[in-house]
Amino acid sequence: MSNKPKNLDIQCAELGRQLASVSGVDEKIVNAALTVLEEQGPYAMFLYLQARHSNVANSISRESLSFLKEIFANQLDGVNNILDAVKRLADKDNLDDLLFARELLRTALSYARYHLKAKGGGGS
Repeated sequence: MSNKPKNLDIQCAELGRQLASVSGVDEKIVNAALTVLEEQGPYAMFLYLQARHSNVANSISRESLSFLKEIFANQLDGVNNILDAVKRLADKDNLDDLLFARELLRTALSYARYHLKAKGGGGS
């Protein structure tokens, strides 16, 4: 493995592209997820998606978990559920990792919205 730093913005853009390509995801879902993420945090966002958009929640959670495991490899080793991953990031002595994950997810969802707009994904 290379010691070369990763370009996190490009990784967020790639996650955004993957999320925008999930069947059933539209701009309305992404905007709602962003709102919940910003107001209540990542755990609430993934719960919201499970409760309100179950048709896309598993795909979004799977892609997001894969992304977070790449960024937080050591902390999330062995975690197979996005809610467990968020809880593990929140269990740290400080909240820096959780807040960083929240910012990365916000950026990725913003990119997803742009990808949807670019392909005519409709919505607001």
